[in-house]
Amino acid sequence: MARRNDFNTDPDATTPKLKFNRENISKALKIFRFVLPYKNKFLIGIAFLILSTTTNLIFPKLIGEIVSVIEGKSNYGLNQVVFFLIGILILQSLFSFGRIFFFSIVSERSMADIRQMVYSKIISLPVPFFEQNRVGALMSRITSDVQSLQDVLSFTLAEFFRSIATVVVGIVIICLISWKLTIFMLATFPVAIVIAMFFGRHIRKLSKKAQDELAQANVVVEETLQSVMVVKAFTNELLEKQRYGNALSRVVTAALKAARFRGGFVSFIIFALFGGIVGVVWFGATLVQSGEMPLSELMTFLFYTMFIGGSIGGLGDIYAQIQRTLGASERLLEILDEHSEVDLTTPPPPLEVTGNIKFENIKFAYPTRTDITVLKDISLEVAAGRKIALVGYSGAGKSTIVQLLMRYYQPISGRILVDEQDIQSFDISAYRHNIAVVPQEVILFGGSIRENIAYGNPSATEAQLIAAARKANALEFIESFPDKFDTLVGDRGIKLSGGQRQRIAIARAILKDPKILILDEATSSLDAESEKLVQEALDSLMQNRTTIIIAHRLATVRNVDCIYVIKDGVILESGSHEQLTASPDGLYASLIKLQFEMVD
Repeated sequence: MARRNDFNTDPDATTPKLKFNRENISKALKIFRFVLPYKNKFLIGIAFLILSTTTNLIFPKLIGEIVSVIEGKSNYGLNQVVFFLIGILILQSLFSFGRIFFFSIVSERSMADIRQMVYSKIISLPVPFFEQNRVGALMSRITSDVQSLQDVLSFTLAEFFRSIATVVVGIVIICLISWKLTIFMLATFPVAIVIAMFFGRHIRKLSKKAQDELAQANVVVEETLQSVMVVKAFTNELLEKQRYGNALSRVVTAALKAARFRGGFVSFIIFALFGGIVGVVWFGATLVQSGEMPLSELMTFLFYTMFIGGSIGGLGDIYAQIQRTLGASERLLEILDEHSEVDLTTPPPPLEVTGNIKFENIKFAYPTRTDITVLKDISLEVAAGRKIALVGYSGAGKSTIVQLLMRYYQPISGRILVDEQDIQSFDISAYRHNIAVVPQEVILFGGSIRENIAYGNPSATEAQLIAAARKANALEFIESFPDKFDTLVGDRGIKLSGGQRQRIAIARAILKDPKILILDEATSSLDAESEKLVQEALDSLMQNRTTIIIAHRLATVRNVDCIYVIKDGVILESGSHEQLTASPDGLYASLIKLQFEMVD
């Protein structure tokens, strides 16, 4: 059973910041196994990073050497030092390009592998997982979490090593230049770090609040656009405008509060940085005046100090990014560690069934509602090629029976047999290949009619597509479109009518050529003309297939072989239409009477 993951769709909120410890770092490193196929390019990038950092650390020394030339204390001429400095700058530019280029290759390709792996894992997970995790949250795993990893690989990792190397090597160098001045300079660091941590903590909180408010504003937009027909039907455009305006006002208020703290932080950094430089210059000047230190070394010291200060200042953001990456890695690993129900690495073995179905003493409760028993000792049988109907009030358990047959869930007790074999023993992909579903609410993909029909059999020929459309009574309206089979159906098939969508779904099922067919209220929401066309298509589809029909319109199930009347998870009655109507006190007869009264 899938673990409960209360994912949030806000990118920042979905990427928790974890503390550095051995366990969390060990978890995070597991995700970097995706870098191994590109380890050679990664090592080349590391080499360029080392060279780039080395040339960067040479720069302050050359500045000091220029001052030595001015003082007349250098063994080199000014032009020689400047040419050498230009050469270092050219090398640093080339090394930086190489670092960025090779790290980008590693990050782009490895992150594409991670996205592919995570997506493959998600679509191979069982239905209960999707009931316990929101789609938006799962989307953020592939987008924001992977982006956090990509940022670390392409930029943050390099900057982290560069900053650490600059701080460590820089401090060693300035200690060699003047240990007195180094101690004086380092004495100002603790105060600056404490104040920076104070600002940083509040800025992160306020920034997160601003992001949360922005996420809420985006929710208003998403809800409004998804339900735009309802908005227009109730003429609430002004209300939605006001809702969004209020949400944006909260965003601005939170953002400006965060901006005040960021402004104060920047002001402090400027004051601390330049104040520290002023203090170092003052103390260094006294050392120069006393003859303890030449001016060229003071200039070299100052440049190294600025490099060190800049690196330490950047470590705060780098640390926060690495924290987010630890959280992102853990969330991705949670998904990758889930148990898949479908093996996408190998094709399923061939499986042909005749369609003989038997439910034996099935008891079931949904994983998210274990306290409510939906099915209670259900037993029924469908011979191969026969048709049965499941009828009853909403919530009786009709759809649950079908979902168990599809192996979306596993029963608490009892068995479901197909051709006298427990369906749990079949490869799930091979088993489901023998089943087709025509639902009440047809979901079409946003591509063309051709793509939606071919979804039933992606390898089908053009002739097979046309034949399936003809049998589904869909060819006539498809041919009436200018683009025919290449007509785009729009998001979720919005450009087609309900009857047209149903017939596309039937054509898709015909193309799949299943042994077992499930019709879930397939005509309940159609007008009379569309229902007639769809019913004709369904009659063609049901020929020589084991068919289970879920129906509220009882007139559509008169001709099935057996009707099972279900109430509160129990089969209350079973028999043909004639047998059940012969019992006037039965539930089936009551349902028919009720429908006739509603029609009258």
